[in-house]
Amino acid sequence: MKINNSIKRNTIIGMVAALTFAFTLSSASATMIATEEPLAGINVPFFSFVRTEVETGVITPLTVGNVTFNGINTVPAETTPATDDLDEEEKIDEHVKLNLNYDRLGIANVDTYLNVRAKASTNSKVVGKLTKHAGCHIYKIKKGWAKIVSGKVNGYVKAEYLITDEKAEEMAMEVGKKVATVLTQGLRVRALPSTDASIYSVLSENEDFEIKREHLNSEWMEKFIKKNVKKKQVKKVKYDAMLNDLENWVCISVDSDYAFVSKEYVDISYKLNRAVRIGELATDGSGGVSSTRASLVEYAKQFLGNRYVYGGTSLTNGTDCSGFSMRVFERFGYGLPRTSGSQAASTRSISSSDARPGDLFFYGSGGRVNHVAIYIGSGMVIHASNPSSGIKISNAYYRSPVKIGRVIND
Repeated sequence: MKINNSIKRNTIIGMVAALTFAFTLSSASATMIATEEPLAGINVPFFSFVRTEVETGVITPLTVGNVTFNGINTVPAETTPATDDLDEEEKIDEHVKLNLNYDRLGIANVDTYLNVRAKASTNSKVVGKLTKHAGCHIYKIKKGWAKIVSGKVNGYVKAEYLITDEKAEEMAMEVGKKVATVLTQGLRVRALPSTDASIYSVLSENEDFEIKREHLNSEWMEKFIKKNVKKKQVKKVKYDAMLNDLENWVCISVDSDYAFVSKEYVDISYKLNRAVRIGELATDGSGGVSSTRASLVEYAKQFLGNRYVYGGTSLTNGTDCSGFSMRVFERFGYGLPRTSGSQAASTRSISSSDARPGDLFFYGSGGRVNHVAIYIGSGMVIHASNPSSGIKISNAYYRSPVKIGRVIND
């Protein structure tokens, strides 16, 4: 990634505009699901696109706010991850802004995560976590502690685990990711780059999704379709018209799969990850959750930043989404099936207003559950997302859940 020094110095300036943006906890409301209009002429419920050939299990409809999703079926297998040979690197476009505006940049130099504490002491409570290569603004460094802000997290980190100043600026050019930031609430992304294509998922405003391919062309699309798309999906679109409109679409990563979104409704830039806020859960006796739920959430958070491996079930050496939830719950005596679809089919549905830490959020595409995450409270989930992000914490409504399931009945 070659960018001259003048560009670097002119780009990485100002205060923490990119960081203070952080996670916006978007509520899943009727507006998000039913009335959004980013794709002209398309205003149908997400699960009108349920496939008829799906195999086992019926899921109770999910109610979010005043909206009820149609029941969906599940299949006994995870979504096959996007094919590696489609990840050919594109040259960096210098016209695309590098959204790293910091007065004094720091980058977390850790393998998994760095604790952000309320005070400059290892005895102080943890208020957030900086994952590997996440960025922060450094206010000051004193006695081995750096006072920082990253996203909505303010606190102190051990300065020895930060790369700072010019070295950080150099590193930012290498570890920053090209992302598409959603500009509208309830943005519908497609299985193919066409408004005729089926809806893959519904995304929340202000969420960042890594770009897998910004500049689409017919050769790449033919390869993608051959490896990832069923013929009947292709028949739904006007193929020649789709190929002639590729410049107006971008391919993004939604967990371990590909999807397409109109460039009109996203902002493309390079960003560093930001810190995630971590709150302590009050247990029963003080109006909080049960000790089992609190312990399960704290256990799950220990693996933040660890690797995603498709088909894996190791919390330390690599796991996929359902392997992660299965192993975490196993630790507390709960046996979950192996796949996200079967986990969804085996859990009791609850409404979003009833969600408690330790419940499961399920996400899907085309009528099939293909992803699962553990709710940790405060509108956030932890999940094994994809090979690029690993185990991460996200807004629970970064994409619309199709079911919220309960395992712990207390």
